[in-house]
Amino acid sequence: MRDLVGYGWKYPKVRWPDDARVVVSLVLNYEEGSELCIGDGDAEGERVGEFVYPTMDSKTRDLGIESTFEYGSRVGTWRVLDLFDEYGVKSTIFACGRALERNTLVARTFTERGHEVAGHGYRWVDHFRMEEDHEREQIRLAVASITASSGQRPVGWYCRYAPSINTRRLLMEEGGFLYDCDSYADEIPYWVEVGDRHQLIVPYQFDANDAKFFRGPGWSGAGEFWEYLRDSVDCLLKEGRTAPKMMSVGLHGRIIGRPGRSTALARFLDYCRKTPGVSFMRRVDIARWWHEHYKP
Repeated sequence: MRDLVGYGWKYPKVRWPDDARVVVSLVLNYEEGSELCIGDGDAEGERVGEFVYPTMDSKTRDLGIESTFEYGSRVGTWRVLDLFDEYGVKSTIFACGRALERNTLVARTFTERGHEVAGHGYRWVDHFRMEEDHEREQIRLAVASITASSGQRPVGWYCRYAPSINTRRLLMEEGGFLYDCDSYADEIPYWVEVGDRHQLIVPYQFDANDAKFFRGPGWSGAGEFWEYLRDSVDCLLKEGRTAPKMMSVGLHGRIIGRPGRSTALARFLDYCRKTPGVSFMRRVDIARWWHEHYKP
């Protein structure tokens, strides 16, 4: 049953670590090499991306879009990781299992540099289209693959775009997940009932997301993205005097990792570092904090 009320007009007075008024959750989506690709044996190729040629059909191998994904794993992701190091922040990686299998160097780098690796499917495909048994197997494959490649078992989960009606129950059935992010419904975590148990939801957002560089209406340049991120923090800082919240920032190496766009991320990290009341937390740390301090 849908919950259209949530916390209502009276948000709980959350107390974050260090009394932060805004907790920023940086999410780097790592999907490169797990997308649909005819060259990898799929019946169709990926048609969601920045440089989708309008007259190319999904049955024709598109070497152009393949190379834009390769840019993300070869160049863009490293640029983003270096910015995280420069500003001393840690992120959560929404990682697809097969993407990590094909670049174990970056998989190990994620964990070695202190980032959390969360499950983003085995392939970068639509879970809402899957039958229950197929999805159960895809979750199992993702957990095994991500653990083997990164050395870290995922305890968080986020599907591509949206879950199926079975996803949350299957995650609870698997038994190893502290939280999932398959909701855009709030700005702080919340609990939902799944059968006779509770699952923690650490909600995600699409608004502060670099994908809008190629999805319109979106960002025309780094300046617009930076200004939106700054304005979001400023709003939440003001509200955080009485009701501290969290802010999710969605990133992709193949998008924000471009030189001209990376400046938006650098300016945002610098702004947050210099602004009292703003802190960064990985989603696993947010989940553990909530498990400890805000029971169902």
